[in-house]
Amino acid sequence: MRVMISYPPIESAKGTPMLTQNRQFQWFHEPSYLYPCVPAQAASLLKKRGHSVVWNDCIAERKDWNQFERIVEDFQPEMVAMETKGPVVRQHWRIVERLKELVPGVKCVLFGDHISGNPVETMENSLTDYCLAGGDWDFMLENLINHIEKGTTLKPGVYYRNDDGTHSHSGPYASYGDLNALPFIDRDLTNAHLYFEKWKKRLPFMWTMAGRDCPYGKCTFCSWTVTYPKFRTQSPTRVVDEIEFMVKQYGVKNVFDDTGALPTGNWLTRFCNELIDRKLNKEIIFDCNFRFDYFTEKNVKLMKKAGFRKLILGIESASERTIDILDKSLTRERIIEGCKMATSAGLQPHLTMMVGYPWETKEDAYETLKLARYLMTNGLANMLQATVVMPYPGTPLFELCQRNGWIRFDETEYDRYDMTEPVCVLTDMNETEVVQMAGQFYKIFMHPKFLMHQLKHLNSLEDLDYMTRGAKAIFGHLKDFAHIRGDDYNAAAK
Repeated sequence: MRVMISYPPIESAKGTPMLTQNRQFQWFHEPSYLYPCVPAQAASLLKKRGHSVVWNDCIAERKDWNQFERIVEDFQPEMVAMETKGPVVRQHWRIVERLKELVPGVKCVLFGDHISGNPVETMENSLTDYCLAGGDWDFMLENLINHIEKGTTLKPGVYYRNDDGTHSHSGPYASYGDLNALPFIDRDLTNAHLYFEKWKKRLPFMWTMAGRDCPYGKCTFCSWTVTYPKFRTQSPTRVVDEIEFMVKQYGVKNVFDDTGALPTGNWLTRFCNELIDRKLNKEIIFDCNFRFDYFTEKNVKLMKKAGFRKLILGIESASERTIDILDKSLTRERIIEGCKMATSAGLQPHLTMMVGYPWETKEDAYETLKLARYLMTNGLANMLQATVVMPYPGTPLFELCQRNGWIRFDETEYDRYDMTEPVCVLTDMNETEVVQMAGQFYKIFMHPKFLMHQLKHLNSLEDLDYMTRGAKAIFGHLKDFAHIRGDDYNAAAK
């Protein structure tokens, strides 16, 4: 089958869409492109199975609509599969209509966390042929194509259109497939060189994804708890095999693993020892998502020895009430202790925070800002990112907001779930103050004490180059939060 895995162009005055495999949608003025590991794995698997596959990411490749249409008309796909999220789902519904005009008979497939949360909506409001209500898009697309071509029974989680235009489904989604049996991602087919954030330390830089998705998997705000309700991983040896291949094939020097949180315990020990035994710790620096409660005095030293560098760590809030509602299983003391442990071993914590919770007071938000400032200016964290909380459909947080009437507008106005304004009714701040508060976190980078810590650790031209590129990204984020969606928003966004 001729299959196109596609991210069509999405143009907006609000910036570049952060769509590919991103847990939270946002428009960026200074764009960076996250590598969609599972869709890339799908393209690689289908190619290995003998299908003709085109990878078409017009966002990362900066192709316009005319270029996209020419690609479609030249390839004449029999199937087009697209990842979507709430703020652009209606645009994708219109794109499905256009695809069917360009290539009569083409089958259109939508997947992503928004689809997992509400597949029926897309089946009822668009011409989409199939919705994949789960996160194993590689195994699911393989199964779907086998169903179309060979009559293979559909695995659970597929919503499909009947001949009379109605829709049915194959049952509730359940994870399946052996991650260790998948081929290595074909990074030439999927243009992996395009996907790097400008502030990555070393190039060439590439992505891995050891697990789907988080071993904790309980955070009420995270849309990927719906997409990946059951955590599973590749073996540590298999992940290191792929890293070793990337080093030899592409000369990779920096790897980021996009698992929701890299596993700890025996898995982490084996992984670190594999990197050390193969001397890959001398070849690469390794970055990943992690959890504060996974740190031990022993494993931080082993991680540093294995080549680990940046660890993205979710704080979300300094308010104990908020942490409890989000089911983060975290305390302020554990956050500080974890940062001290990591930095003492030479690791670099990267903090993530949110503001705009419907129960949050101005004092709560300032406490989060104060904690971030304390960690950053005392050399206990190296980087941070802040966002406006988004209760995505399908998540427990969305259901909580829905039950309590905390959504400020019609809950199906999905284009507004894009961090340019609060979605939630606010307790003690107005919309302008919330967005401005998110921007305040990025001003910590200009604090004299933080700058002094950074300058003390400048040891090479590489460090200076990294700091310069990072500064550009920070100013981009300040621009992201510099505008407030108000009465003139609709005119500005056209």
